[in-house]
Amino acid sequence: MNHLLSVPRLLASLVLVACSGMFAPAAIAQPAGAQGENFLYRVIKDDTLIMLSERFTDSTERWRTLQTLNTIDDPTRLPIGLELKIPFALIPEQAAQAQVVHVTGTAYRGRQKLAVGDQLAEGDTISTGANGFATLSLPDGTTLTVPAQSSLRLERLRVFKGTGLTDTISTLNDGSLESQVAPQGTGVGRFEIRSPVSITGVRGTQLRVHVNQQGSQSEVLEGVAGLNSQQAESTRLRQGQGAAVNSSGELQAVRSLLPAPALPTPERADSGWQLSFPAVPGARSYLVRVAGDPQGTKLFSSQLFDTPNISFRAPGAGTYYVMVRGIDAEGLNGADAIQPFLGSAVLKVSDGGPVSTPFGLFVTLTDY
Repeated sequence: MNHLLSVPRLLASLVLVACSGMFAPAAIAQPAGAQGENFLYRVIKDDTLIMLSERFTDSTERWRTLQTLNTIDDPTRLPIGLELKIPFALIPEQAAQAQVVHVTGTAYRGRQKLAVGDQLAEGDTISTGANGFATLSLPDGTTLTVPAQSSLRLERLRVFKGTGLTDTISTLNDGSLESQVAPQGTGVGRFEIRSPVSITGVRGTQLRVHVNQQGSQSEVLEGVAGLNSQQAESTRLRQGQGAAVNSSGELQAVRSLLPAPALPTPERADSGWQLSFPAVPGARSYLVRVAGDPQGTKLFSSQLFDTPNISFRAPGAGTYYVMVRGIDAEGLNGADAIQPFLGSAVLKVSDGGPVSTPFGLFVTLTDY
């Protein structure tokens, strides 16, 4: 995989917002993400300011502050669907931790090697080497997958007291981050990825952020986003769309993400597996990853190919998944095509990574 280099902060922000009617009403809460320093709550039937003040600020007395901030005439009659602003400064929070649920190859917390089961706290930095991959799980089920040659700092890692909603801010210094936010549908108080873009997410959102020599790229796989940069007005990204910000901080045009390649069944080769498939129109290269699950949270390898003729291997015995996506001229990653395949046993080192030869081939084990 090519080296990903850090770029200057571009003073851009990508804000994910929920479409009206996008989610079914919940009985307990309707979190709608965040806007600046305010948590957004979408009002449902029978909500009152006093009830919401008690639920989120732990005090019934702050309803007047919410009334003034949101310019509400009658605090007992709130319009259904109204996005109510609640300052984060009024919401009591508790420290949270992220659990490491997958590690392979070289991955560190600071200078300490990462291991499955490790608990990460606010202020920790995760970095991965050329063959390193790590996935973290947040208290609400959000997964953060850190691919090879990436660096991520957990700037803020908290939960709202009594609600389980998360308040997470991370800084991506190098490489990429792929996230599935609150997949159980509980919603988040705030989910933000900074440098060079800032992302505030909502529940059920799947997004990617990359930092490289070209600048940065943001891709929305689920949800709706508003992209803001210093040199452009707000632009909306819908599901299946992405946009790049170049190294000068200029927002490029919103475009549709490339479709998933049409993959045939993988074929065995002398040193693993191979695939040839029709070229994806607009693709300049193809990212090929091997994972232990179809969601891609248990990554084992990553390679770039210039043509739609690829080869790959598994790190061991069992069923694995090859995930292939096209990358366009602006560096935007398209949708993944996924195919299962069987691996063969390979020799592993103490950290669980496969042993490879000087030619990049895994050392396989043969049964006699």
